[in-house]
Amino acid sequence: MSNPVPKKKPYPFWLGGVAATIAASITHPLDLTKVRLQASGDKRMLASIQKTLRTAGVRGLFDGISGTWMRQMSYSMCRFWAYEESKNMLDATAPGAPAWKLGVAGSMAGGIAGLVGNPGEIVMVRLQGDFAKPPEKRFNYKHCFDALFRMVKEEGPSSLARGVGPNVFRAVLMNASQLASYDFFKASLLATPYFEDNIYCHFTASFAAGTVATTVCSPADVLKSRIMNASGPGSSSTLLTLRTALATEGPLFVFKGWVPAWVRLQPTTILIFLTLEQLRRGVEWGRGKGVEWI
Repeated sequence: MSNPVPKKKPYPFWLGGVAATIAASITHPLDLTKVRLQASGDKRMLASIQKTLRTAGVRGLFDGISGTWMRQMSYSMCRFWAYEESKNMLDATAPGAPAWKLGVAGSMAGGIAGLVGNPGEIVMVRLQGDFAKPPEKRFNYKHCFDALFRMVKEEGPSSLARGVGPNVFRAVLMNASQLASYDFFKASLLATPYFEDNIYCHFTASFAAGTVATTVCSPADVLKSRIMNASGPGSSSTLLTLRTALATEGPLFVFKGWVPAWVRLQPTTILIFLTLEQLRRGVEWGRGKGVEWI
């Protein structure tokens, strides 16, 4: 009778958050442009970038980066951890697990992370979109913690839940499409004779996952950005925002900013998974040397 294969030790829970933070720091200028396109009157990606450079210089391309770090170390760390836990619950950890199980695991992780990361999401969106507004309408937050404390003080604790509906909806879509499709594409590629478990396989799988995720998430992403950037009575109503936009811009408004979103999400997705895979290899190397990780 053969001995059972020992269960693989899980990776540190924070690994995904660190990978996402590194990737988001590199692609921050593109994310900043996407948010400003969705929340302001800017029409084209290049025009928006030129406007930022003209008004704030190169440094302006990194406005609100502290909010990005807060968001990644709350939302992204939670979603990667919850995704792995959900796969364990659904017995979907083996290579070639059914796509529907991966999708359900991604949806579960997205729902949890969307709730946990909502305050960080609001802070990130507000910090990024602030300089696109007229001076009299700006929040003028100093950094992510100043934004968090002032929101609670000036707008009440309920402000931290602003836009939580579309944000959770988007998080469910994002994780079901991005995380699940990456695992699915990676397993499918490894099942062919053309790929091995290396950077070429990780790049191809993450490229496909990024395209799927951008298209699936665009409607919720646009609504989330508009609601979180707004303030005042009635401004947090998803239905009111949707009706107003449909009346003034037509149904295709939900794909406004798709190109910069794709341009931003593609390198972000690729960088996240390439970094994550390398961090995992680093953990395995460390364990081989007797180093244990938290």
